[in-house]
Amino acid sequence: MSENSVEALLEEARLTAAIPPPAERQRLREAAGLSRAQVASAVGVGRSTVANWETGVSDPQPPARLSYLRLLKGLVEIYPAAPASAPATAPAPAPGPTSEPTPTPTPTPTPTPTPTSAPAAVADPEPTVPVPVFTSHDTLRGPDGLAVEGEPGPCVRCGVTTTFRSTDGHPLHAGAFCVPAAPSNATAPTPAVTPATTVPAPATASPTPAPVPTRPQRRARSAARAQAETTSLIGRAVQEEALRSGGDEEAALKALVKRAIPDVMHLFNETRATARYDYTAYPALPDILKKPSKKDPDQIWEARPRFHHPGYSLKAPGDIRVTALDVNAAYLSALKCWLPIGKLDHSTGADGVEPKRAGVHLITPAPWTHPHLPNPIGDRDEPGALWVTNATLRLLQRLSGPQHGLTEAPVIHESWTSGATENFLDALRKTLGAAREEAIAEDDFLTLEYVKAMYSKFISTMGESIHNREMVRPDWMHIIHSQAYANLWGKAYKAHQAGLDVVAMTGTDELHVTGDWRQVFPEGRGVAQMKIKYGEGKASGEYTIGTVTR
Repeated sequence: MSENSVEALLEEARLTAAIPPPAERQRLREAAGLSRAQVASAVGVGRSTVANWETGVSDPQPPARLSYLRLLKGLVEIYPAAPASAPATAPAPAPGPTSEPTPTPTPTPTPTPTPTSAPAAVADPEPTVPVPVFTSHDTLRGPDGLAVEGEPGPCVRCGVTTTFRSTDGHPLHAGAFCVPAAPSNATAPTPAVTPATTVPAPATASPTPAPVPTRPQRRARSAARAQAETTSLIGRAVQEEALRSGGDEEAALKALVKRAIPDVMHLFNETRATARYDYTAYPALPDILKKPSKKDPDQIWEARPRFHHPGYSLKAPGDIRVTALDVNAAYLSALKCWLPIGKLDHSTGADGVEPKRAGVHLITPAPWTHPHLPNPIGDRDEPGALWVTNATLRLLQRLSGPQHGLTEAPVIHESWTSGATENFLDALRKTLGAAREEAIAEDDFLTLEYVKAMYSKFISTMGESIHNREMVRPDWMHIIHSQAYANLWGKAYKAHQAGLDVVAMTGTDELHVTGDWRQVFPEGRGVAQMKIKYGEGKASGEYTIGTVTR
């Protein structure tokens, strides 16, 4: 073994002996203004791994341990733990450049005689006996090198109860890494007194320990912190482009749209840090999901609606008031859907149709006999069997069930499916949704359009796109599109059930209804709200139509 290798092992041993507790690791990172993503990138691990180190779920392990310990050591030197309050008898000595003086439990200052005629205010300062500095080497350790625990008592540095001891028997946090001291409520410093009036400070009672959060609470807090950190990446990107463009909003937006795909894939990777499924393990796809050429589509029918009520016409004169409504962030909401995870397996009949499986299905739908409602499979030019996604199939099955009874169940001929989850994209959906809500609240046009570009391009490039080679899942793209159309159909049916006529339903987000729509849908720009759709053409905003003579 070379001399350098020996020194590296010794350095790691020294750093390992002085590693701070989990809470202190988080304090050091936050004191430096670093995100978990930044620390993870620096030491070569995932953001969730750093979160586990800071919450005590796991301890740093090679090969990233040495880099992480070096980072902590450097942060300790820059942001040392707050010292305990000095005794009321004398001011605490100023800390040195590389260490933090800490008072012993029973300091013994040596007074210097001063002239009795001189007032105390101008007396020469008293020399103070140097206070021992506790370092990681002052921790009492056993033959195995581990810190020895004993009866709990208040740490001589921070006053918080600890079971570890220093080499001289006083309570001291292991490695001298203390819990940050609570802020003092004092409003003025305590004046120094002469040694003649020195009174030993009373022993401080151990603080009441805070209640230990439950596992669900820890998970919720961890998820909230992770989402906040990930969402901050969006804000930084907008700031970068706004500064780079010199205040030109149009140029900044153009740059943000251009970087939307790599940025949203980075966000997706951050939200998948602790996931069990690897989206980059592309399964072999059946031929029905492959394009025969660049210009020709594959065989999947997404059920895109193009509905117009046969009883109404824009050309017919009349005074029936219609409102064109816009569904906010339709594709963003559609990220909540069942996606197949593994390899798609072939099955015949209804064998592949299960609640926790997803994929594509060859079906023959039953005739739709409700001309006043949109057909849930969209407008087709050719009758017969067709390939649909599980999002469309699930909608048809609900509508054929006892709750609705609007149609007969479709006939299922064959399927390509695998085990599925509804939460695969949920963390990304929540992150983008939180950024969108914040942008709306702050009237931040740039961030709002940037978020929209991210989720729309994320979906559109899942297929065989040259712009996104990280994710090749055309089945997911079709399912998300179909889910958006199914969600829109649900809103149309809700309006119909409330007594409104559905005049038109097109695309993923356009719904035209008669009557007082505000009694059915909340108005606003939120994901769960609707707003009036303004655009080009007569059928936008609020307009009037007439009935068709039969």
